[in-house]
Amino acid sequence: MAKKSGGDIRIVVNLACEECKRKNYSTTKNKRNTQARLELKKYCPWDKKVTLHKETK
Repeated sequence: MAKKSGGDIRIVVNLACEECKRKNYSTTKNKRNTQARLELKKYCPWDKKVTLHKETK
């Protein structure tokens, strides 16, 4: 039996700063393992500090 060539398990998501609301980063996530929205602490160049970034649609 051949391997499935779907490749749509990992999806591209954008991360937006919670303070300035700008979309600063894009990353991928495995939607089977991580069904909740990502929340990461990343550096925001407009705020010039590390802030919480949440996944957007």
